[in-house]
Amino acid sequence: MIFGSIGSVGGGLALGKEGPLVHTGACIASLLGQCGSTKYHLSSRWLRIFESDRDRRDLVTCGCAAGVAAAFRAPVGGVLFALEEVTSWWRSQLMWRVFFTSAVVAVVVRSAMGWCKSGKCGHFGSGGFIIWDISGGQEDYSFQELLPMAIIGVIGGLLGALFNQLTLYITNWRRKDLHKKGNRVKIIEVCLISLITSVISFGLPLFRKCSPCPNSEVNPDIECPRPPGTDGNFVNFYCSDDKEYNDLATIFFNTQDDAIRNLFSAKTFHEYSAQSLLTFLVMFYSLAVVTFGTAVPAGQFVPGIMIGSTYGRLVGMFVVKFYKKLNVEEGTYALLGAASFLGGSMRMTVSLCVIMVEITNNLKLLPLIMLVLLISKAVGDFFNSGLYEEQAQLRGIPLLESRPKQYMRTMTAKEACKNQKVVYFSRIVKVADIVSILRSNKHNGFPVVDHGQNGETLVIGLILRSHLLVLLQSKADFQNSPFPCDIRGISDRHNFSDFVKPVSSKGASIEEIHLTEEELELYLDLAPFLNPSPYIVPEDMTLAKVYNLFRQLGLRHIFVVPRASRVIGLITRKDLLIEENDNSESMELQSTVRCKINRCQSCYNCFSRSCCRYWKRPQFLDSFRGANSCMITTAR
Repeated sequence: MIFGSIGSVGGGLALGKEGPLVHTGACIASLLGQCGSTKYHLSSRWLRIFESDRDRRDLVTCGCAAGVAAAFRAPVGGVLFALEEVTSWWRSQLMWRVFFTSAVVAVVVRSAMGWCKSGKCGHFGSGGFIIWDISGGQEDYSFQELLPMAIIGVIGGLLGALFNQLTLYITNWRRKDLHKKGNRVKIIEVCLISLITSVISFGLPLFRKCSPCPNSEVNPDIECPRPPGTDGNFVNFYCSDDKEYNDLATIFFNTQDDAIRNLFSAKTFHEYSAQSLLTFLVMFYSLAVVTFGTAVPAGQFVPGIMIGSTYGRLVGMFVVKFYKKLNVEEGTYALLGAASFLGGSMRMTVSLCVIMVEITNNLKLLPLIMLVLLISKAVGDFFNSGLYEEQAQLRGIPLLESRPKQYMRTMTAKEACKNQKVVYFSRIVKVADIVSILRSNKHNGFPVVDHGQNGETLVIGLILRSHLLVLLQSKADFQNSPFPCDIRGISDRHNFSDFVKPVSSKGASIEEIHLTEEELELYLDLAPFLNPSPYIVPEDMTLAKVYNLFRQLGLRHIFVVPRASRVIGLITRKDLLIEENDNSESMELQSTVRCKINRCQSCYNCFSRSCCRYWKRPQFLDSFRGANSCMITTAR
């Protein structure tokens, strides 16, 4: 991915580098969350602290924030990006983790930039943390300018929604028809798009006339024209005079950072002609639509900035000509245009606003950026969803929106699952039945039921598909009789990390597990390996509340059960605030919590400890999840 991003960005394709950096950060975090990789001998014991799905999700969130902070040198923007786009439910614990990750990235990037200031690292050591500094631009604005700024927001919403829809159609066509023909077709497609991009980049500037360089006394920092083979601002592309430049070639042949810096530049009136900006807008917009979704690592943040800054500068040229005010800067409107297109395409608000302020070092434009972001997002939401949401829905990723649909408010949980056939396991189940159910279903979680003293059916927990595959692959817990097993030897047969690691890290699937006829006739007791306290909702709960539970708690499964016939207790918010006192009830609760922290080897051993003497009271019963943990649940 890293080499692909270097080649695609260096080749001048209409894409950015921030997407691969975010993906790289998420991949590294996912690798660490899986305790390393046993396949490549990168596993480590200290990485086993990430034992739950929530810990891994938090780690991936930190990786995404690190990618944004490294791409734009915007640590606060990375934190807000994780808040707005990556997570569905924000917690204070996750806040400081992401903040710490972004702070570490900022320190590392700053140290690397200080080491590269001598020029040994190319462009990396230049520019500081502020990539496109426009602090010397427009200082104030009048109320008359709010109308064209609002128009920029409307244009950004329309172009952003159109961009999302076109990329959705093309990506869907690629997935259904083009990419099914093999990898050779993907390579040919990338080469063809690269060839078209090169022809357009070299061909269109030949039809533009050269312009005289601006006055160097007014703009001493601008180099015009730049010498061949160096990096600067104005490009002399086959101009007859040494003091002339080609404005269209200045956009095409500069690096993305330099091109955006030129579009954002202040005190450069008429730096680009309207014809050149319009030509670049149409061609680059079309190339960005076609390039998105190809078999190259790509991001859409930097192309969105270039597209938005182009039409923003066009509106700025109109405002300068119409209002005839000397304090109006075309670069200010270019910045607002970039924010409007990103808001209309990606539908981000808070994080995008902070990122734009951090990378431009102009806090005075914050109210204007907020204005165009809100307008562009409102206009874009009228037509379709954001770019990330559209692509996730196309790929079948179960990404929940922020709010449930209107019909879910009148629909119950029972009505949502009335046409489903519940696939469950008994506590003592034959191995052949497990293999048959796993082969005939793609479910990742199954209810486990048992029978009570009166013969009634009780749901005793949830077993995951990955756990079942681990048990079938190890074959250590198979038994000959359909009776409950002795759980005291479980800790000798399994480590807790066996069930923490995803089964994908081991490469096991139900088709790859081979069992003999004798092994298929054996039995398996699922009680020691299930989750005894899954989330349960009554059958008449509205689907909107179930939707909010999934999104806010990050759930994967919820059991729908008949309404309970009796109440065994009531817990209030005050009950969760444990005060340190000497009464016996508080001491009992503290003892049970302390026992859970000690992580006894098994619940049988836990009974022998003095801290667990209160477990024998009738209001507690022992239940456990795995070999190295003890959990306490209230009696049913």
